[in-house]
Amino acid sequence: LVRDSFFCLNGEWGLTATDGAEYKITVPFPPESVLSGVGKRMGENPHIIYKKSFSLPANFLRERVILHFGAVDQIAEVNLNGKPLGKHIGGYEHFCFDITDCLKDENELTVAVTNADDPLSLPYGKQCEKRGGMWYTPVTGIWQTVWIESVSQNYITELSTRVEGN
Repeated sequence: LVRDSFFCLNGEWGLTATDGAEYKITVPFPPESVLSGVGKRMGENPHIIYKKSFSLPANFLRERVILHFGAVDQIAEVNLNGKPLGKHIGGYEHFCFDITDCLKDENELTVAVTNADDPLSLPYGKQCEKRGGMWYTPVTGIWQTVWIESVSQNYITELSTRVEGN
């Protein structure tokens, strides 16, 4: 289970906020985090857009190329080079897309994120305006690692183990 192809997309991205303000943000830190370089809330029910340009190393490509997101809070619509890859709903789980057919020498990845502050629409954990105790600062957008891996046509997508006996 050792990954021999890994291209990390963490680092500096562009971010356009709900109000149109533009920032440089350090992914995988959410904009509310000081470590992101932004350090502010994105407003009520924010809609933000991340952009990242990248090129893959020449010897990186195999048969399939997979783009992974550790987690994005809450609704993410992902495009690569202007082509929609898909949509993911839920802020706490990993998701991925096969990007093989969309790749170019120079690539632009766009992630549009909507975060509903309404606790009845989607789970939002223990987020609140004033952190403390069991509560934490609100999180919007990409908040876990983003990476690309190149795999063969047939590859493992899931592994399950089971322990039997006493």
